Amino acid sequence: MFSGIVETMAQVVRIEKEQENKHFTFRNPFIHSAGQPAGEERLAIDQSVSHNGVCLTVVRNDGGLYTVTAMQETLRLTNLDLLKEGDWVNVERAMSIEKLLDGHIVQGHVDQMAECIEVRETEGSWYYRFRYDSSDEMIRRGYFCVDKGSVSINGVSLTVCEPDVREGKGYVSVCIIPYTYQVTNFQYIKPGTMVNIEFDIIGKYLARMNQLLR
Repeated sequence: MFSGIVETMAQVVRIEKEQENKHFTFRNPFIHSAGQPAGEERLAIDQSVSHNGVCLTVVRNDGGLYTVTAMQETLRLTNLDLLKEGDWVNVERAMSIEKLLDGHIVQGHVDQMAECIEVRETEGSWYYRFRYDSSDEMIRRGYFCVDKGSVSINGVSLTVCEPDVREGKGYVSVCIIPYTYQVTNFQYIKPGTMVNIEFDIIGKYLARMNQLLR
């Protein structure tokens, strides 16, 4: 489980395809330049790390580089399949239970991709608007946004602005402060960029409960 408070970015250095899976190797951002672990814990085999909001397991780690594997279903639903060597992804290590929940509950289970349709600077901050597929059935299952609620975009916990659904498409806007812009890959997002979106898990449970209790 994650909080959506991105720690930093990691750069893709190698992508290897094996049957329907892809192995992604990243430069490890959780070590100091001297090669020592940064923060409270270093990466270990079997550790879960969020990459653009996707929970992936570390399968190899030599300190300076580490590797995770994405299966075909993950590649189909997320923007990981669009990554190229040199690209940057947002990363967050799993949340410790004793830490403050600064964002919201993020599972790392991306629901779908969304397309950026607008970016504009607003006196120091940035405004982004995204469009995603929607339907009555998806809404009944909790795949929607509510004004001032929470949403995870590329693993970043954000507050929802101007949610809308019309003609089979959902729309959501978010505002990014300068700090978030600098430490995440929102700085590379432009109209046409595909991002990963995870809707609020609490909303999904409430939607499902409402169906079952009818």
